[in-house]
Amino acid sequence: MAQRSITSFFKPAGGTSGTEESSSAKRSRQESPQSHGKIGEPEKKVQRKSEESDKKENKSKNSETKKESPKAKKTSPKSKIKASPLKKEIKLSPFKKEVTAGPIQKQISGAKKEANLIPLKKEISEDTKEATNNDEITGKATSSSSTAEKEVDKNDATPVKKLSVESNQCGAEYNPAASKYHPIKDAYWKEKQSTPYLALARTFEMIEDTKGRYKMVEILANFLSSVLLLNPEDLLSCIYLSINQLAPAYEGVELGVAETTLMKVIAVSTGRELKFIKTQTQEIGDLGIVAERSRVSQRMMFTPKPLTVQTVYQKLRAIAKSSGKAKSPIIHDLFVASRYSEARFIIRSLIGKMRIGIAEKSLFQALATAIVNSRQYDDKNKKKKQSEADIKKDIEDITFILKTAYCQCPNFDKIVSTLLTHGLDDLLKYCSMEPGVPLKPMLAHPTRGVSEVMDRLKGNFTCEWKYDGERAQIHRDEKGNVNIYSRNQENNTTKYPDIINRIEHFMKDTVKSYIVDSEVVAWDIEQKQILPFQVLSTRKRKNVDVEEIKVQVCVYAFDLLYLNGEALTSKNFEERRQLLRDNFNEVEGEFQFATSCDTNDPDDIQGFLENSIKGNCEGLMIKSLDNDASYEIAKRSHKWLKLKKDYLTGVGDSLDLVVIGGYIGKGKRTGMYGGFLLACYDDENEEYQSICKIGTGLNDEDLNTHAKFFKEHTIPTPKSYYRFDSSLEPDTWFEAVQVWEVKCADLSLSPVHKAGIGIIDPEKGISLRFPRFIRIRDDKSAEDATCAQQVAYLYRNQDQVKNQKSNAAEFDDDFY
Repeated sequence: MAQRSITSFFKPAGGTSGTEESSSAKRSRQESPQSHGKIGEPEKKVQRKSEESDKKENKSKNSETKKESPKAKKTSPKSKIKASPLKKEIKLSPFKKEVTAGPIQKQISGAKKEANLIPLKKEISEDTKEATNNDEITGKATSSSSTAEKEVDKNDATPVKKLSVESNQCGAEYNPAASKYHPIKDAYWKEKQSTPYLALARTFEMIEDTKGRYKMVEILANFLSSVLLLNPEDLLSCIYLSINQLAPAYEGVELGVAETTLMKVIAVSTGRELKFIKTQTQEIGDLGIVAERSRVSQRMMFTPKPLTVQTVYQKLRAIAKSSGKAKSPIIHDLFVASRYSEARFIIRSLIGKMRIGIAEKSLFQALATAIVNSRQYDDKNKKKKQSEADIKKDIEDITFILKTAYCQCPNFDKIVSTLLTHGLDDLLKYCSMEPGVPLKPMLAHPTRGVSEVMDRLKGNFTCEWKYDGERAQIHRDEKGNVNIYSRNQENNTTKYPDIINRIEHFMKDTVKSYIVDSEVVAWDIEQKQILPFQVLSTRKRKNVDVEEIKVQVCVYAFDLLYLNGEALTSKNFEERRQLLRDNFNEVEGEFQFATSCDTNDPDDIQGFLENSIKGNCEGLMIKSLDNDASYEIAKRSHKWLKLKKDYLTGVGDSLDLVVIGGYIGKGKRTGMYGGFLLACYDDENEEYQSICKIGTGLNDEDLNTHAKFFKEHTIPTPKSYYRFDSSLEPDTWFEAVQVWEVKCADLSLSPVHKAGIGIIDPEKGISLRFPRFIRIRDDKSAEDATCAQQVAYLYRNQDQVKNQKSNAAEFDDDFY
């Protein structure tokens, strides 16, 4: 199909105009071990000397030669590398050809400034060259190269300027953070040219150095504007690389590259010792930075072809599809072709930690902004100038469309393809739900008692038992393919082969395709009762063999979202529930409908709650039947309320919090973590806000488990998107990778913690009193943690603060 201009996707009421940046984007870097080898460092002009220089220089060179290590002197004379920026013949390992280092202007095609030439400090023997080539994959290093490397690496912390051959090549000065960025003039690649990966790496670099989500979004939007105008076919690769994905989450495409493998590739590719790479990684805490420093100080015989975003994306896909040692050569090719900060972000992509703070929400806003801003530069679709208010509204509208499309079809391949072929106006039409593509589920708001339920829900409603299990979205397409997805859209099909084997027996003959929303619980066959979640969590997570299953499960279906080619989400819950019961059969202990009671009598609700607790459930889900009762994809709606047994007179719900730091224990906990710093997630500012320190509820076994897990996720300094008070600084910082379910006695305002700061009080956050660890929530990502608005809602809903006035807005239904 013919492709349309991306700028025509959304037709504004008025004209078009790009937003202007308010601040200068010129950046200056300080020379320090942490910034070693970064782009943008000030350059010193090279003082050139002719070959007829005075004798003082020659004497100086002779004295330097005498100071070289004995082992370095023993190298073959054929491979000597002389440390001079002048016209000398040099040989570079591992190649055997001679290169004449003529005037710098001749070495750098198209350079705008003079480069800083670094004298080489070591000699490499022919034996070293052969050993390096032979051991390219294994990561071995010869003694001669190791000794020479030590001579250089003693002063590795000294800031190094741009290399002569690479400095000032196209892209080195690319600045997507520039004030009044022009997506065509400020881009150094031309229309229909492949988007350079260096441009994306420079974008990541500036985002990483930026504080404030809005500026981060602006920088990414500027880059994406250039992509949309110059080569929109690269948009998909840019999106996936920005959020560090290779495919939709439910496809389960994983790189599976161990950090030790990457260290070996870096060591072999640069001639450095593996031990040195490991030491540097431990000191810096970021293998990406170590890779960048190692790569920027490496001299190359031939300059590899510049990387493009398509090349990097396809190479990463190839690595994901490879296994074992087959991954290393592909990684090596990527690494040696990298320039500047490209090495940093390639390695981080392989590790799975980009460390730039760009999440899906920021991506949607950046893409929407790019679409709006790029209109004014598209001659075919350029219209009269828009007001700032109109521009802002357009961005909000497009962001909502993109987010909605992704919620019902979390597949960027399909979304981007639709944008390029059909345009924004038809995006929701073509990116609708279908079996095989998981939806983001609808969620409920917590309540503290029956009286609150009665106040919130109007009209008819039903109460269902709230099962203590795992959310499961079961899909069947017309070809008979069945898949099971978690609430995070992860494919759990191989986790539940027993469900797959018997699912056909539960549906009636008229059913061809469906999407069922349900809860999977552990089931006691003999006692015919539900077992606690802890029992379910003992099942293997992947590739389960039916013959080895020890924990039996039962599916409790409570909603039907799709049936025989028709989406049902717009129908009210009463209709959807009836269709579920009409088209499926119950089988005790295998497939059952959620136990429910349609009532609006407070006494009946209270009695039903008590029955649910006796049935080993968490409490009740109360749902509107017919009053605005559609299925709201990816929303936490007030049309669904949850009433849990634990906090009927307390907070009303447990909280799901992210672990961001650890405190070394004392007494009997000496030598392990004795406490942890937890945070909620502020989805408005995309930051993690501290909410409590926790140590209660953790036994020694738990502490050992957590210590082992977080050992692989420690970072030297807190992320720029961690918000905390300096008095709470932990002994060790962690990546935001694990969610814990936590209960507490109540919530209070805190001058120290930052959760929900500005919502209730302009200067105070909210903290938990007497927090207690319940369990790890493997089914939730860090961004699915309890958000700041929910924390504020729970605080306001307490009896002791209910009557206090607050200027904060009510926590409305919204995408979670």
